[in-house]
Amino acid sequence: MYDHILVTGGAGFVGCALALALKQAGFGRTVTALDNLRRRGSELNLRRLREAEVIFVHGDVRSPEDLEALVEPPGLIVECSAEPSAQAGYAGSPEYLVHTNLLGCFHCLELARRHRADFLLLSSSRVYPYETINRLAFVEQETHYSLCGEQSVPGASEHGISERFPLDGARSLYGMTKLAAELMVEEYADAYGLRTIVNRCGLLTGPGQWAKSDQGVLALWMAAHYFGRPLEYIGFGGTGKQVRDFLHIADLVDLVMEQLLNWDTWGGRTLNIGGGRSHSLSLVECTGWCRRITGRSIPITPNPRGRPADPRIYISDTRKADALTQWRPRRDAEATLGDIFEWIRSEEATLREIL
Repeated sequence: MYDHILVTGGAGFVGCALALALKQAGFGRTVTALDNLRRRGSELNLRRLREAEVIFVHGDVRSPEDLEALVEPPGLIVECSAEPSAQAGYAGSPEYLVHTNLLGCFHCLELARRHRADFLLLSSSRVYPYETINRLAFVEQETHYSLCGEQSVPGASEHGISERFPLDGARSLYGMTKLAAELMVEEYADAYGLRTIVNRCGLLTGPGQWAKSDQGVLALWMAAHYFGRPLEYIGFGGTGKQVRDFLHIADLVDLVMEQLLNWDTWGGRTLNIGGGRSHSLSLVECTGWCRRITGRSIPITPNPRGRPADPRIYISDTRKADALTQWRPRRDAEATLGDIFEWIRSEEATLREIL
Protein backbone atom coordinates (compact mmCIF):
# COMPACT_ATOMS: atom_id res chain seq x y z
CA MET A 1 0.00 0.00 0.00
CA TYR A 2 2.84 2.39 0.88
CA ASP A 3 6.45 2.14 -0.22
CA HIS A 4 7.61 3.48 3.14
CA ILE A 5 5.83 4.00 6.48
CA LEU A 6 7.47 5.97 9.29
CA VAL A 7 6.28 5.30 12.84
CA THR A 8 7.66 7.85 15.29
CA GLY A 9 8.02 6.69 18.87
CA GLY A 10 8.28 3.33 17.16
CA ALA A 11 9.99 1.51 20.04
CA GLY A 12 7.37 2.65 22.54
CA PHE A 13 4.30 0.76 23.64
CA VAL A 14 1.87 2.08 21.01
CA GLY A 15 4.39 2.80 18.27
CA CYS A 16 5.97 -0.64 18.42
CA ALA A 17 2.60 -2.39 18.27
CA LEU A 18 1.56 -0.36 15.24
CA ALA A 19 4.91 -0.73 13.45
CA LEU A 20 4.83 -4.52 13.88
CA ALA A 21 1.21 -4.78 12.75
CA LEU A 22 1.69 -2.55 9.70
CA LYS A 23 4.68 -4.57 8.60
CA GLN A 24 3.00 -7.92 9.20
CA ALA A 25 -0.15 -6.88 7.34
CA GLY A 26 1.84 -5.60 4.37
CA PHE A 27 0.77 -1.97 4.61
CA GLY A 28 4.31 -0.88 3.85
CA ARG A 29 7.07 -2.36 1.72
CA THR A 30 9.40 -0.73 4.25
CA VAL A 31 8.39 0.21 7.81
CA THR A 32 10.73 2.35 9.89
CA ALA A 33 10.45 2.81 13.65
CA LEU A 34 12.17 5.98 14.87
CA ASP A 35 12.71 6.39 18.62
CA ASN A 36 15.13 8.16 20.97
CA LEU A 37 14.88 5.29 23.53
CA ARG A 38 14.52 7.80 26.37
CA ARG A 39 11.77 5.83 28.11
CA ARG A 40 13.16 2.87 29.97
CA GLY A 41 12.00 -0.46 28.60
CA SER A 42 11.66 0.75 25.01
CA GLU A 43 15.08 -0.70 24.19
CA LEU A 44 13.66 -4.15 24.90
CA ASN A 45 11.37 -3.82 21.87
CA LEU A 46 14.28 -3.57 19.45
CA ARG A 47 14.60 -7.34 19.11
CA ARG A 48 10.90 -7.65 18.22
CA LEU A 49 11.24 -4.94 15.58
CA ARG A 50 14.36 -6.52 14.14
CA GLU A 51 12.80 -9.99 13.96
CA ALA A 52 9.79 -8.52 12.11
CA GLU A 53 12.14 -6.77 9.64
CA VAL A 54 11.06 -3.33 10.81
CA ILE A 55 13.95 -0.90 10.35
CA PHE A 56 14.92 0.83 13.58
CA VAL A 57 16.42 4.33 13.54
CA HIS A 58 17.79 5.76 16.77
CA GLY A 59 16.64 9.32 16.30
CA ASP A 60 14.60 12.11 17.84
CA VAL A 61 11.63 14.04 16.46
CA ARG A 62 13.04 17.12 18.14
CA SER A 63 15.84 16.99 15.58
CA PRO A 64 14.74 17.62 11.97
CA GLU A 65 18.13 16.33 10.85
CA ASP A 66 17.22 12.87 12.16
CA LEU A 67 14.05 12.88 10.08
CA GLU A 68 15.84 14.09 6.97
CA ALA A 69 18.43 11.33 7.34
CA LEU A 70 15.86 8.60 6.61
CA VAL A 71 16.88 6.33 3.75
CA GLU A 72 13.72 7.09 1.77
CA PRO A 73 10.86 9.56 2.16
CA PRO A 74 7.71 8.21 3.84
CA GLY A 75 4.33 7.90 2.19
CA LEU A 76 2.66 7.61 5.60
CA ILE A 77 3.71 9.02 8.96
CA VAL A 78 2.16 7.54 12.10
CA GLU A 79 2.99 10.06 14.83
CA CYS A 80 3.21 8.19 18.14
CA SER A 81 6.19 9.98 19.65
CA ALA A 82 5.34 11.69 22.93
CA GLU A 83 6.19 12.39 26.50
CA PRO A 84 2.99 10.60 27.56
CA SER A 85 2.60 11.59 31.20
CA ALA A 86 -0.20 13.93 32.23
CA GLN A 87 1.98 14.85 35.24
CA ALA A 88 4.93 15.91 33.07
CA GLY A 89 6.28 19.38 33.70
CA TYR A 90 4.66 20.06 37.08
CA ALA A 91 7.78 19.23 39.06
CA GLY A 92 10.04 21.37 36.88
CA SER A 93 10.40 22.74 33.38
CA PRO A 94 8.07 21.41 30.66
CA GLU A 95 10.80 21.91 28.05
CA TYR A 96 11.19 18.26 27.04
CA LEU A 97 7.40 17.79 27.00
CA VAL A 98 6.82 20.79 24.73
CA HIS A 99 9.75 20.12 22.44
CA THR A 100 8.80 16.46 21.95
CA ASN A 101 5.02 16.66 21.72
CA LEU A 102 4.67 20.00 19.94
CA LEU A 103 7.92 20.82 18.15
CA GLY A 104 8.35 17.14 17.30
CA CYS A 105 4.89 17.04 15.70
CA PHE A 106 5.77 20.17 13.71
CA HIS A 107 8.92 18.52 12.38
CA CYS A 108 6.91 15.46 11.37
CA LEU A 109 4.31 17.62 9.63
CA GLU A 110 7.06 19.41 7.75
CA LEU A 111 8.35 16.03 6.59
CA ALA A 112 4.83 15.14 5.49
CA ARG A 113 4.45 18.46 3.66
CA ARG A 114 7.68 18.05 1.74
CA HIS A 115 6.88 14.51 0.64
CA ARG A 116 3.06 14.71 0.43
CA ALA A 117 2.78 11.95 3.02
CA ASP A 118 -0.42 10.85 4.71
CA PHE A 119 -0.42 11.64 8.42
CA LEU A 120 -2.04 9.89 11.40
CA LEU A 121 -1.66 11.49 14.84
CA LEU A 122 -2.18 9.61 18.10
CA SER A 123 -3.63 12.31 20.33
CA SER A 124 -5.19 12.12 23.77
CA SER A 125 -8.41 12.52 25.70
CA ARG A 126 -6.41 14.85 27.92
CA VAL A 127 -7.24 17.69 25.53
CA TYR A 128 -10.51 18.10 27.46
CA PRO A 129 -10.29 20.58 30.40
CA TYR A 130 -10.15 18.73 33.69
CA GLU A 131 -11.89 21.37 35.82
CA THR A 132 -14.93 21.36 33.55
CA ILE A 133 -14.99 17.55 33.71
CA ASN A 134 -14.77 17.61 37.50
CA ARG A 135 -17.73 20.01 37.73
CA LEU A 136 -20.00 17.57 35.91
CA ALA A 137 -22.89 16.04 37.82
CA PHE A 138 -22.05 12.58 39.12
CA VAL A 139 -23.22 10.00 41.61
CA GLU A 140 -21.08 7.94 43.96
CA GLN A 141 -21.81 4.25 43.80
CA GLU A 142 -20.40 1.33 45.75
CA THR A 143 -17.28 0.82 43.63
CA HIS A 144 -17.15 3.79 41.23
CA TYR A 145 -18.32 7.26 40.32
CA SER A 146 -20.82 7.59 37.46
CA LEU A 147 -21.74 10.56 35.29
CA CYS A 148 -25.37 11.62 35.42
CA GLY A 149 -27.40 11.55 32.23
CA GLU A 150 -28.50 15.17 32.51
CA GLN A 151 -25.59 17.62 32.26
CA SER A 152 -25.47 21.39 31.83
CA VAL A 153 -22.28 21.17 29.74
CA PRO A 154 -22.66 20.33 26.04
CA GLY A 155 -20.96 17.15 24.94
CA ALA A 156 -21.31 15.47 28.36
CA SER A 157 -23.75 12.70 29.21
CA GLU A 158 -23.95 9.26 30.76
CA HIS A 159 -22.09 8.10 27.62
CA GLY A 160 -19.06 10.18 28.63
CA ILE A 161 -17.25 13.09 26.99
CA SER A 162 -17.89 13.70 23.29
CA GLU A 163 -16.06 15.83 20.74
CA ARG A 164 -18.60 18.62 21.42
CA PHE A 165 -17.22 19.12 24.94
CA PRO A 166 -15.96 22.73 25.44
CA LEU A 167 -12.20 23.16 25.13
CA ASP A 168 -11.94 26.40 27.17
CA GLY A 169 -9.86 25.97 30.32
CA ALA A 170 -6.70 24.26 31.52
CA ARG A 171 -6.24 20.61 30.62
CA SER A 172 -2.67 19.81 31.85
CA LEU A 173 0.61 20.74 30.26
CA TYR A 174 0.59 17.41 28.45
CA GLY A 175 -2.96 17.94 27.20
CA MET A 176 -2.01 21.41 25.98
CA THR A 177 0.73 19.99 23.78
CA LYS A 178 -1.61 17.37 22.29
CA LEU A 179 -4.36 19.89 21.56
CA ALA A 180 -1.86 22.24 19.95
CA ALA A 181 -0.54 19.34 17.86
CA GLU A 182 -4.09 18.57 16.73
CA LEU A 183 -4.55 22.17 15.62
CA MET A 184 -1.30 22.04 13.65
CA VAL A 185 -2.44 18.88 11.89
CA GLU A 186 -5.73 20.53 10.96
CA GLU A 187 -3.97 23.62 9.58
CA TYR A 188 -1.42 21.60 7.60
CA ALA A 189 -4.22 19.52 6.09
CA ASP A 190 -6.03 22.67 4.99
CA ALA A 191 -2.98 24.60 3.80
CA TYR A 192 -1.18 21.79 1.97
CA GLY A 193 -3.91 19.30 1.10
CA LEU A 194 -2.58 16.50 3.31
CA ARG A 195 -4.69 13.49 4.17
CA THR A 196 -4.83 13.32 7.96
CA ILE A 197 -6.52 11.40 10.77
CA VAL A 198 -6.42 12.38 14.45
CA ASN A 199 -7.29 9.70 17.01
CA ARG A 200 -8.08 11.28 20.37
CA CYS A 201 -7.37 8.20 22.50
CA GLY A 202 -8.45 7.40 26.02
CA LEU A 203 -6.41 5.10 28.23
CA LEU A 204 -4.44 2.66 26.06
CA THR A 205 -3.12 -0.46 27.73
CA GLY A 206 -2.17 -4.08 27.28
CA PRO A 207 0.86 -6.38 27.28
CA GLY A 208 4.13 -4.62 26.55
CA GLN A 209 3.33 -1.42 28.44
CA TRP A 210 6.17 -0.21 30.68
CA ALA A 211 3.81 1.41 33.15
CA LYS A 212 4.61 4.09 35.72
CA SER A 213 2.53 5.76 38.40
CA ASP A 214 1.68 8.67 36.10
CA GLN A 215 1.02 6.72 32.88
CA GLY A 216 -0.35 3.25 32.17
CA VAL A 217 -2.31 2.72 35.36
CA LEU A 218 -3.85 -0.67 34.52
CA ALA A 219 -0.49 -2.23 33.70
CA LEU A 220 0.98 -0.61 36.82
CA TRP A 221 -1.85 -2.04 38.95
CA MET A 222 -1.31 -5.55 37.61
CA ALA A 223 2.47 -5.34 38.00
CA ALA A 224 2.14 -4.19 41.61
CA HIS A 225 -0.12 -7.13 42.41
CA TYR A 226 2.17 -9.55 40.61
CA PHE A 227 5.35 -8.37 42.34
CA GLY A 228 3.72 -7.61 45.71
CA ARG A 229 4.35 -3.88 45.78
CA PRO A 230 2.09 -1.44 47.66
CA LEU A 231 -0.13 1.09 45.91
CA GLU A 232 -2.13 4.21 46.77
CA TYR A 233 -5.59 5.44 45.88
CA ILE A 234 -4.60 9.03 45.12
CA GLY A 235 -7.08 11.91 45.24
CA PHE A 236 -10.87 12.09 45.38
CA GLY A 237 -10.94 11.22 49.05
CA GLY A 238 -8.66 8.22 48.58
CA THR A 239 -11.67 6.08 47.67
CA GLY A 240 -10.25 4.62 44.46
CA LYS A 241 -13.60 5.22 42.76
CA GLN A 242 -12.24 7.43 39.96
CA VAL A 243 -13.04 5.96 36.54
CA ARG A 244 -11.32 5.65 33.16
CA ASP A 245 -12.31 3.91 29.99
CA PHE A 246 -9.59 1.70 28.52
CA LEU A 247 -8.68 0.26 25.14
CA HIS A 248 -6.53 -2.82 24.60
CA ILE A 249 -3.64 -2.06 22.26
CA ALA A 250 -4.74 -4.86 19.93
CA ASP A 251 -8.15 -3.22 19.56
CA LEU A 252 -6.49 0.09 18.65
CA VAL A 253 -4.33 -1.69 16.07
CA ASP A 254 -7.43 -3.23 14.50
CA LEU A 255 -9.05 0.19 14.19
CA VAL A 256 -5.98 1.90 12.72
CA MET A 257 -5.79 -0.82 10.07
CA GLU A 258 -9.40 -0.12 9.11
CA GLN A 259 -8.78 3.63 9.02
CA LEU A 260 -5.82 3.31 6.68
CA LEU A 261 -7.87 1.19 4.31
CA ASN A 262 -10.73 3.73 4.28
CA TRP A 263 -9.35 7.24 3.94
CA ASP A 264 -12.56 8.46 2.31
CA THR A 265 -14.40 7.61 5.54
CA TRP A 266 -11.82 8.61 8.15
CA GLY A 267 -9.69 11.29 6.48
CA GLY A 268 -9.85 14.80 7.90
CA ARG A 269 -11.55 13.72 11.12
CA THR A 270 -10.62 14.18 14.77
CA LEU A 271 -12.47 11.58 16.79
CA ASN A 272 -12.64 10.12 20.28
CA ILE A 273 -11.21 6.61 20.23
CA GLY A 274 -11.53 4.58 23.40
CA GLY A 275 -13.28 1.80 25.20
CA GLY A 276 -16.33 3.87 26.06
CA ARG A 277 -18.74 3.16 28.87
CA SER A 278 -18.76 -0.60 28.24
CA HIS A 279 -14.97 -0.78 28.71
CA SER A 280 -14.42 1.36 31.79
CA LEU A 281 -13.60 0.70 35.41
CA SER A 282 -12.49 2.35 38.63
CA LEU A 283 -9.29 1.68 40.55
CA VAL A 284 -11.30 -0.28 43.12
CA GLU A 285 -12.73 -2.45 40.36
CA CYS A 286 -9.28 -2.82 38.80
CA THR A 287 -8.00 -3.99 42.19
CA GLY A 288 -10.70 -6.64 42.30
CA TRP A 289 -9.74 -8.00 38.88
CA CYS A 290 -6.03 -7.99 39.76
CA ARG A 291 -6.70 -9.93 42.95
CA ARG A 292 -8.77 -12.51 41.11
CA ILE A 293 -6.29 -12.95 38.27
CA THR A 294 -3.11 -13.06 40.38
CA GLY A 295 -4.58 -14.65 43.50
CA ARG A 296 -2.73 -12.01 45.54
CA SER A 297 -3.69 -9.03 47.66
CA ILE A 298 -1.42 -6.07 48.34
CA PRO A 299 -1.68 -3.09 50.70
CA ILE A 300 -3.37 -0.08 49.10
CA THR A 301 -3.28 3.12 51.12
CA PRO A 302 -5.85 5.93 50.72
CA ASN A 303 -4.17 9.22 49.85
CA PRO A 304 -6.81 11.97 49.66
CA ARG A 305 -4.34 14.51 48.32
CA GLY A 306 -4.93 14.89 44.60
CA ARG A 307 -2.56 15.25 41.69
CA PRO A 308 -2.49 18.13 39.20
CA ALA A 309 -5.02 18.07 36.37
CA ASP A 310 -6.62 14.78 37.44
CA PRO A 311 -10.22 14.13 36.30
CA ARG A 312 -12.61 12.23 38.56
CA ILE A 313 -14.27 10.44 35.65
CA TYR A 314 -13.18 10.20 32.06
CA ILE A 315 -15.10 8.03 29.61
CA SER A 316 -14.78 8.51 25.86
CA ASP A 317 -18.11 9.05 24.18
CA THR A 318 -17.24 7.29 20.92
CA ARG A 319 -20.63 7.42 19.23
CA LYS A 320 -19.35 9.70 16.47
CA ALA A 321 -16.67 7.16 15.51
CA ASP A 322 -19.05 4.26 16.07
CA ALA A 323 -21.34 5.64 13.35
CA LEU A 324 -18.54 5.18 10.80
CA THR A 325 -17.58 1.58 11.49
CA GLN A 326 -18.56 -1.86 12.65
CA TRP A 327 -15.36 -1.95 14.72
CA ARG A 328 -15.88 -2.16 18.47
CA PRO A 329 -13.47 -2.98 21.32
CA ARG A 330 -13.43 -6.75 21.80
CA ARG A 331 -11.21 -7.19 24.86
CA ASP A 332 -12.89 -6.44 28.17
CA ALA A 333 -11.33 -5.79 31.58
CA GLU A 334 -10.81 -9.45 32.39
CA ALA A 335 -9.20 -10.20 29.02
CA THR A 336 -7.07 -7.04 29.03
CA LEU A 337 -5.74 -7.48 32.55
CA GLY A 338 -5.31 -11.20 31.91
CA ASP A 339 -3.15 -10.44 28.87
CA ILE A 340 -1.02 -8.06 30.93
CA PHE A 341 -0.66 -10.72 33.64
CA GLU A 342 0.48 -13.36 31.14
CA TRP A 343 3.00 -10.94 29.63
CA ILE A 344 4.46 -10.08 33.03
CA ARG A 345 4.65 -13.75 33.95
CA SER A 346 6.43 -14.65 30.70
CA GLU A 347 8.93 -11.79 31.07
CA GLU A 348 9.21 -11.80 34.86
CA ALA A 349 12.99 -11.72 35.13
CA THR A 350 13.29 -8.75 32.78
CA LEU A 351 10.32 -6.85 34.11
CA ARG A 352 10.96 -7.22 37.83
CA GLU A 353 13.37 -4.30 38.00
CA ILE A 354 11.62 -2.08 35.43
CA LEU A 355 8.06 -2.44 36.71
